[in-house]
Amino acid sequence: MSEALPPLLLIGCGRMGGALLAGWRGAGLGAVVVVDPMLPKIAPPAQVVADARDIPADFTPEAVIFAVKPQQAAETLPEYARFAGRAVFLSIMAGRGLAGMRRRLGARAAIVRAMPNTPAAIGQGISAACAGDGVSAAARALCERLLAAVGEVVWVDHERDLDAVTAVSGSGPAYVFLLAELLERAAIAEGLAPALARRLARRTVAGSGALLAASEEDAASLREAVTSKGGTTAAALSVLMAPGALPKLMPEAIAAAAARSRELAE
Repeated sequence: MSEALPPLLLIGCGRMGGALLAGWRGAGLGAVVVVDPMLPKIAPPAQVVADARDIPADFTPEAVIFAVKPQQAAETLPEYARFAGRAVFLSIMAGRGLAGMRRRLGARAAIVRAMPNTPAAIGQGISAACAGDGVSAAARALCERLLAAVGEVVWVDHERDLDAVTAVSGSGPAYVFLLAELLERAAIAEGLAPALARRLARRTVAGSGALLAASEEDAASLREAVTSKGGTTAAALSVLMAPGALPKLMPEAIAAAAARSRELAE
């Protein structure tokens, strides 16, 4: 059995915060206090409080995890500045930069900024992380352990890379879900029953993703293997890969998401 996690303070227990908490249970959850004004029902050993003022005075976390919306950062972060120098701060808030967080948490704050994605809910996520100044090797290892509980972890040396990470993997599940949504609509338009259309679309997207994950071939090679010259797939790809279609739209979409990530930073 793995060693229990040290005391943790989780700020926000929405979808991503809840996914992390579930992953930590499987990784050996120890003492944890969750701060969430909605007071979600969470099984022990987690203790839930509505406000930072309700955190037990004798509770000393080794990591404070911010899983709130980035728009809440300005009002939320200063309430936890008292833990600077005692705990590492792990933020999964999209776009919120290390410098802006340090202004609100204090000069002594050791901060790791990370971007996980929603497949974390089933332990299939991937998180990219960047350590700020003053993060010790032990603190970095703890943050990696917390993120690894919900999937793979990669580290980037430059914080600016997280804007692209956010656009590709952070927002990426929405692009995949849109593909499934559009496949389903198109199948219905071709005359298939809605239930069958949904089943075909979802299993096609999920199965293709699983094949991609299991294969050593790159995505282009797998695509080419499905595409027979003059066949049905080639006919469809002639539309999807036409000038002005996906090869143009996808980079534009990623650029728009990355630009928004930069706008959110302070």
